[in-house]
Amino acid sequence: MLRGVTETSAPPPARILVVDDDPTVAEVVAGYLHRAGYAVDRAADGRAALERAALGRPDLVVLDLMLPELDGLEVCRRLRAAGGPGPAVLMLTAKGEEADRILGLELGADDYVTKPFSPRELVLRIGAVLRRQGAAAAVPAGTAALRAGDLRLDRPGRRAFRADRELALTQREFDLLAFFLQHPGQAFGREELMRQVWGWDFGDLSTVTVHVRRLREKVEDDPAAPRLISTVWGVGYRFDPAPVDSAEGVVA
Repeated sequence: MLRGVTETSAPPPARILVVDDDPTVAEVVAGYLHRAGYAVDRAADGRAALERAALGRPDLVVLDLMLPELDGLEVCRRLRAAGGPGPAVLMLTAKGEEADRILGLELGADDYVTKPFSPRELVLRIGAVLRRQGAAAAVPAGTAALRAGDLRLDRPGRRAFRADRELALTQREFDLLAFFLQHPGQAFGREELMRQVWGWDFGDLSTVTVHVRRLREKVEDDPAAPRLISTVWGVGYRFDPAPVDSAEGVVA
């Protein structure tokens, strides 16, 4: 080694679990992901997927909805019920399965791709989800904590609290709440939220609607009459922090 030169090791590749009972699809997807530099594991049914996820602790799961043993929706639900941040989940759905896509998002999936799909597009979408995770983890000094009223976000730990109660948020719900807390009193359309929070320039805007509804269920006293996350008709949504004695507005 040259004097004065510090040798650094490259970070380990992100771990991807591909879950699909069609061996051709699984092989093609795994091949593209290997070439993109990811470490790839595979499972052919829902029970095997949960076992592999518990053993391998993947960063992201590519999850087909139609699986033997346990379907993809049940696998997603169990991954989220396990607690902790858990892996990101990207669902593979058929074109006509809009209800299943929405249910998957409600269960905590981070993204979806409809079949038939381009493997290159899938790799790009996976990269976008993982970059979002990395950006959320690399929080600059001085911005680690976000507060608004009795809401508090620990950004490095990816934990959210209301008063003294920890909220069970998915990764995307956490990102959405963090964005709202950073922009109190500002109205954002669904397209802008999709760009800022999801990092997408295109996509199904119902994704945003579903996540706002899910977030309201977890932070509002009465989700049917929200006071924190208001609907601005003709625009989108606005976060209005409720002040308490111990906090004023939003601080970072």
